Amino acid sequence: MGPGGHDEASLGYRGAAMNMPTAEELNRSRRGYDAFYGLELLELSETEVRARVLVRDELKQPVGLVHGGIYASLAESVTSLATAAAVIPEGNMATGLSNVTNFLRPITDGHVHALGTRVHRGRTTWVWDVRMSDDADRICAVTRMTIAVRPLPDAYAQAQPPTAG
Repeated sequence: MGPGGHDEASLGYRGAAMNMPTAEELNRSRRGYDAFYGLELLELSETEVRARVLVRDELKQPVGLVHGGIYASLAESVTSLATAAAVIPEGNMATGLSNVTNFLRPITDGHVHALGTRVHRGRTTWVWDVRMSDDADRICAVTRMTIAVRPLPDAYAQAQPPTAG
């Protein structure tokens, strides 16, 4: 236990207690590419993350299917965010290392739903499986995502909201 009766892993900058940010808090701080394609986090923990993306014309291939890059981006963003939310309080950052996405069936409308489940938490890498489905809960893509965990650069050592990488 650290100062104030908090577990050392939950201590942030200057020993203040830190909680894992909620999905709602992260949604308010999203920017860049995640904001462009419409990432919406629904639930977030160290072991599981849920999100969705509303299908719109800008996210489709010319033949009307959701572009494969959206699935890969969704998987990488949600697993990077969930990992970062857990490791930033420890003075680390999280960034994508490997993304292997397999496409099983197309989505043309509605939402792309993602459920990420952590399968390994190591000191320098975390591994996640992400299942993406349509509104009828049919599996449409699966991703095995490896996230690198590295020390935060000195300039960013203060606790900041996690960003996907």
